[in-house]
Amino acid sequence: MSFQIFVSALLASTLLASPAIRASESDDVAAILQVERDTCAAFEREDAQWLARHLHPTFTLTSSTGKVTTREDEVADLESGTKYDVFRNRDSKVRLYGDAAVVTGITEVGGSSDGKPYALEFQFTDTYVRTPEGWSMVASHASKLPAKP
Repeated sequence: MSFQIFVSALLASTLLASPAIRASESDDVAAILQVERDTCAAFEREDAQWLARHLHPTFTLTSSTGKVTTREDEVADLESGTKYDVFRNRDSKVRLYGDAAVVTGITEVGGSSDGKPYALEFQFTDTYVRTPEGWSMVASHASKLPAKP
C-alpha cells in the first residue's frame, strides 16, 4: 500500500508542477525572442557596441558561403559601414533544452554595402545558452534563400 501512496504522491506533485514549468518555459521563450528582436534592432541602428556587449564572447556565425566569423568580426563589420535599413526575423520557432535553446526562422535584410543596395532573405538557426546575465547567443548559421520570382 505504501508504494501506491508514493506513486500517487509523485504523480500528483508532477501534475501540480507542470503549470509552473510551462510558465517558466514560456518566460524563457519570451526572453529569447526579445533578445532576437534586440539583436535585429542593433543591426538596424548600426549599434556595434550593443553587439559587443550582448553576443556571447565565444559567438560564431557561419554564413551561406561557409565563412565563419566571430563576435569581434561582426562588430568590426558593422563599424566599417555595412548598413542595414531592414534587419528583421519572422516565423521564429524556439526549442528549449534546459539551459540551451535553438531558434529557427527567416531573416530579411536590406540596405547597402560598398555603396550597392541589396535585399536578401536567410533561413537562420541561432543557438543560445543561459548565463547569469540572461540568454546569450553563442552561435548562428544563415543560409541564403533563393530570390523571390
